[in-house]
Amino acid sequence: MSNRIYFNPLDAACKTVTGGIKEGEKIQFNLFLLNETVACAPYDEKNGGFYAETPNPEDCIKPQNKAFFRLNKDGENAELFPMQETEFGWSISIAINEIGLYYYSFYIENMGNLSCGYLEMGYLSEHPHGFLLTVHSRDYRTPEWFKGGVMYQIFPDRFCREGSMPDIKGRIQREDWGGTPSYKPNENGKVLNNDFFGGNFKGIESKLPYLKKLGVTVIYLNPVFEAASNHRYDTSDYMNIDPFLGTEEDFKSFVKAAENQGIRVILDGVFNHTGDNSVYFNKYGNYPSVGAYQSKDSPYYSWYSFQEFPDKYSSWWGIDILPEVNENSEEYQNFIFGKGGVLKKWLSFGIGGYRLDVADELPDFFLKKLRKSVKEEDENAIIIGEVWEDASNKIAYSKRREYLQGYELDSVMNYPLKDGIIRYIQTENAVDLLHTVRVLINHYPKQTLDCLMNILGTHDTARILTVLGGIYCHNKDEMAKESAYLNENAKKNAIEKLKMAAILQYTMPGIPCVYYGDENGAEGHIDPFCRRCFDWEHLNEDLIGFYQKLGNIRHKFLEIFKDGEFCELRVDGGLIFYKRSKDNSDIYIYANNSSKSFVLEIDEKYTDCISEKIFENQIIVEPYSYGILVKSSQL
Repeated sequence: MSNRIYFNPLDAACKTVTGGIKEGEKIQFNLFLLNETVACAPYDEKNGGFYAETPNPEDCIKPQNKAFFRLNKDGENAELFPMQETEFGWSISIAINEIGLYYYSFYIENMGNLSCGYLEMGYLSEHPHGFLLTVHSRDYRTPEWFKGGVMYQIFPDRFCREGSMPDIKGRIQREDWGGTPSYKPNENGKVLNNDFFGGNFKGIESKLPYLKKLGVTVIYLNPVFEAASNHRYDTSDYMNIDPFLGTEEDFKSFVKAAENQGIRVILDGVFNHTGDNSVYFNKYGNYPSVGAYQSKDSPYYSWYSFQEFPDKYSSWWGIDILPEVNENSEEYQNFIFGKGGVLKKWLSFGIGGYRLDVADELPDFFLKKLRKSVKEEDENAIIIGEVWEDASNKIAYSKRREYLQGYELDSVMNYPLKDGIIRYIQTENAVDLLHTVRVLINHYPKQTLDCLMNILGTHDTARILTVLGGIYCHNKDEMAKESAYLNENAKKNAIEKLKMAAILQYTMPGIPCVYYGDENGAEGHIDPFCRRCFDWEHLNEDLIGFYQKLGNIRHKFLEIFKDGEFCELRVDGGLIFYKRSKDNSDIYIYANNSSKSFVLEIDEKYTDCISEKIFENQIIVEPYSYGILVKSSQL
């Protein structure tokens, strides 16, 4: 006898709610006991351990032994719940009344513990925990306006400049727009990042028609508050716009103009640290305030943690120009969260929310208060956390985080998907990418999944075209050389890879976020080379047109991309074929990153929105090709 168990948490026949569940929500789990004659692929850890299709009733048999549902909240002992025997296997309906992270598995008498999706008599595939289950609060909602759109990330100093720069002591004015940013340390061994190219709000506002044509619905700005550096992660004054960007009136005008184009603006919230050259710390005495560095009687003293006053203090990653904030300080909390505080002030300008820098380093209690403050001002404001890993089970500083349980974040930056897409393009192996997508769908609440910030690159990573072009450098001196950039033929090949990556970025669950200039073929290794000026004098019309087409597709089929289901259809070597569905509408997507050709069966006449080719009954997939297919009758 060689019976196998079928369980797939992404199959509604096995688990009636996909992904995370609400507290108190009734959910049913079904295990299928397969007849020994049924052909069934063995468990494959790389393939996620999930079988593709629900078994037919005739392929299942009534069990002879008892089964138990094993459930434990993270860090607590497990409980066993008896499952009901059915004609096809076993079943249980259960409600979990307390939010948190849970693990579940199944124990079958005389067979063992099923925790990975596959169990065969005589062979047990163990997993240390079991299947993950996120249980969130009943009232957890994420902003509907955000879903289905297109994000565009702007590093403000380098996007577009209108007018001249003000003269401010300590800042180097760069008049060579597009020149190589300064990267070498000074005589004290510090990189000051104090060279400014002068990008500003008026410049961004002037390019809103360009962004509108790209289909952009959300602009995410790197920090805009007054700071000493060009990246502005060293905040000097949370209550003032950096003068190089313009005035509050300029900011207000920009936000309003964007809104008139159907575009919302979200800001970068940097609340874990400030600059040492700030109103609050005032290490160099450049501000009229009494800073924490200057006196223990400073109103800001409780904001910081001193080991030996004043020169030994906690700083972000040991970088002394970024003194770390003590989030336990009630004075600091009131300044950020209170009436007239930082969050509420800028929300009153009509912004759409915040992206939170280094969310892992903001304690759970702080994030809960932050969410409460933001949602009090605007319940539809978005809160996105910078988290580089799976946010459902992230451990930071030895503590399991609670990001997605309903009281902290709406969304996170989707670095796992970014890494999965890049690996797929580099290795021509679609299985790993599909596994990444399955994990995200299984682990995240649906309302989070639909808001994921799907990136291919950011200000913290090398440009996606540089990554796909395969140029590697050992140090920043090498990164600054001409040899660190692609030649014409290599760039052409990398752009074709980028197009395939963008197809996936734009059609997977979540919202694509384009890092400024990627759509124009920008290159550059890590900071500061990934933060070069947008090259408005040399536009890659073909690549820009491709991104415009993707934006138009998302706009035209907004209802599907907003919260439509993801359904995998075929994975074969370098081929990935899936669809997004809602109600009776489907969009089919394929990418073939291999030298093989494939034939895909379809049921009607479909048009490829990319190539505009028409297919009927079947699709011939050429090597290294991609497509987005909709029923011709829908166009």
